[in-house]
Amino acid sequence: MPVTSEGRVALYLQDKHPLRDGMEYVRHAEEAGFEAVWQAESRLVREATVPMAAFAAVTERIKVGSGVVNPWTRNVGLMAATFVTLDDLAPGRVMLGIGAWWEPLASKVGVRRERPLTAMREYVEVVRRLVAMENVTFHGSYVDVEDIQIDIVHGDRSPRNVPIYVGATGMQMMEVAGEIGDGVLLNYLVGSRYNQTALEHLAAGAARAGRGVEDVDRPQLVVCSLDEDRDLALDRARELVTQYLGQQPHIMKASGVDQRLLDEIGEVLTWPASEEEIRGAMALVPDEVVQMITASGTPDECRAKVREYVEAGCTCPVLYPLGDDVHAMIDAFAGGRF
Repeated sequence: MPVTSEGRVALYLQDKHPLRDGMEYVRHAEEAGFEAVWQAESRLVREATVPMAAFAAVTERIKVGSGVVNPWTRNVGLMAATFVTLDDLAPGRVMLGIGAWWEPLASKVGVRRERPLTAMREYVEVVRRLVAMENVTFHGSYVDVEDIQIDIVHGDRSPRNVPIYVGATGMQMMEVAGEIGDGVLLNYLVGSRYNQTALEHLAAGAARAGRGVEDVDRPQLVVCSLDEDRDLALDRARELVTQYLGQQPHIMKASGVDQRLLDEIGEVLTWPASEEEIRGAMALVPDEVVQMITASGTPDECRAKVREYVEAGCTCPVLYPLGDDVHAMIDAFAGGRF
């Protein structure tokens, strides 16, 4: 059945708020009709699966997903066992989002991101088979396992419903997502026009698997800085945009941000950047760039920007709240209202 966007909205949490506050936000999002919550795991701050378990334990209906974990630091057996365990806690509500991680963080912790497309293909195939409770032998270039399975002695050994979403930014990975993923988790801090190119590549990958792009779920992370004070909302978003310009320029480049600005920011920021460096670099980032790649401003402005992403092919906006009043952002989009 083709995937649609009608009435769908989700929450995205990183590490800005204490975990127990996050649990309350997720309960509120469930009451407001949000479909899902996705927990980030990108920096060395907060890993994803512990918060996912906490969110699942205090809710009844909302789905919980990783947005995203990487294939390098957990072997396939551990990853599958972790998500089967989460499914035990919240049957049918768990989603596995996997992304190829990023530099310079990967190399700083000793990970060599070699042949990430091949690694993603092999990793997803084996994890999917393990979650389906198969006995797996697989000898690949990256994944090499012999006679393994999820070893449940007492309990349900039926295949688990844990859809796998590929976190993709580059177009080669986008095609892989279309070919092997139950869905793709589209990145944030990209302009809505980025989606057009992304969906073309997603469709090419889907076609290789004998399906159409409409058969691939396409949730998208959207930075949402919502405030009745429009200038405050924009400045709040500008701080995050500035950090990503310096730390993850590949995402910014994919959005069409001018290379000269990326170079200029790169000369000012190091990683990890100090607060003073970030504040200095913020002065270089114009309002137009902030507005191009975030949903920032008044509630009406934020809803309008989110509509742009949906009209550009996103099936479920996944809102990352920058403001302190997370309840206000959730209420502004209650019931999938945008």
